[in-house]
Amino acid sequence: MRRDSLRLEEYFLLSSACLQVYALQTSSADSIQRGNIMRKTLLALALGLTTMTAFAAGEHGSSQAAVGDADINRTIRLEAGDMWFGSENLDISPGDTIKFEIVNTGNIEHEFVIGDTEAQEAHRKMMQEMSGSHGNGGHGGHGGHVMAEGEHGGNMPSVTIAPGETAELVWTAPRNVRGLEYACNIPGHYEAGMSGNIDLQG
Repeated sequence: MRRDSLRLEEYFLLSSACLQVYALQTSSADSIQRGNIMRKTLLALALGLTTMTAFAAGEHGSSQAAVGDADINRTIRLEAGDMWFGSENLDISPGDTIKFEIVNTGNIEHEFVIGDTEAQEAHRKMMQEMSGSHGNGGHGGHGGHVMAEGEHGGNMPSVTIAPGETAELVWTAPRNVRGLEYACNIPGHYEAGMSGNIDLQG
């Protein structure tokens, strides 16, 4: 749905630009006025593309809400290497808002997904099925899938991290849940050890 709204916004911006260029060609205004209209058109296109890029940046079913730095209780920097995460256990207090900074120091794409064991298993199974049907062992061909719901409700928060890149995920730890798991469910990655526990006993 987000992609459809982005396409609609992109269409609107391009249509607007075309109308302004047409008005420029049919107008009897002098060259200064034409220059001003052209600058405004280019500015509108640049701002529109920047806005679309910002909206499209949240990937993979992420449920990131707009949270200010003042609302974040803690930042956790986590390294994702070739088939491992830098930590196996995280202690987080229920209700805390955490900003995860996941750095992919490896040579392949990874994902960082938070959910309960059952939801992680369902997501892993779906990733396996998609891998088999697309002939793609990686993550590239599965865009737009919906994450399964976990014990804590809602979609599983997640990000995809390209090699050499850093991704951020802002997440509020649920209450009344004993523990969750974070994992990379790209086929073969979880099995190789890319997972860890989140203890919410605070």
